[in-house]
Amino acid sequence: MMMHYFPALTGGILIGLASWLMLASLGRVTGISGIASTALFEQSHAGSHNGAWRWFFLAGLMLGGAWFASMLSISVPGPRSTWLLVPAGLLVGFGTVMGSGCTSGHGVCGLGRRSGRSLIATCTFMATGFATVWIAERLGHPLI
Repeated sequence: MMMHYFPALTGGILIGLASWLMLASLGRVTGISGIASTALFEQSHAGSHNGAWRWFFLAGLMLGGAWFASMLSISVPGPRSTWLLVPAGLLVGFGTVMGSGCTSGHGVCGLGRRSGRSLIATCTFMATGFATVWIAERLGHPLI
């Protein structure tokens, strides 16, 4: 019975450990949207040497996720319509800018630092996620 939750438990522990290591070693919050946008759009990376760590971090996220999915035989959802993915991506990006951070920055790091702003942001995006799934299921369009 415990084995069913093992991948999620292991992932949670690794995310917490990685967030702590990032804060302890670089003094940075592990906010994926901030790391990605700075790597893609800013030429100079103040206070972080040359900023190459951002690219290694992002590559590690993708490669590590792919490796664990293959090792644990985790099924991948089928392809989704471009007409669904583009607006979803834009809404996520807009919400990230509006909320001054993403789920990893607020939900993992911000709550760990006892930030009131992160608590409000986390409650907001969790409630929005729950509502989205509830509405999609009622309309007969399961998201998963």
